[in-house]
Amino acid sequence: MSSNGKIMLTAEDGSEEVFFVLEKADIAGAEYLLVADSEEEAAEVMILKKEAEDDMIIYNAVEDEKELKIIAKYFEELVEDIDIRIE
Repeated sequence: MSSNGKIMLTAEDGSEEVFFVLEKADIAGAEYLLVADSEEEAAEVMILKKEAEDDMIIYNAVEDEKELKIIAKYFEELVEDIDIRIE
């Protein structure tokens, strides 16, 4: 993760995409990132969970609905002026 609030992620197909890190949280021994696809007010956000695989650090989108709701609520309370809608 860079110090300017941006993170470059590489997908399984090798494509790269820049995300803007809005917040980081350590919850129940796991690290989560709240990232946006742009700096715009109506940006799409994702919650990523840090996982280790071999010698690599991997961030996967949280897909478990129960976990996603819990972590989204935590981020809403942590970050002012943010409303996370799960679609």
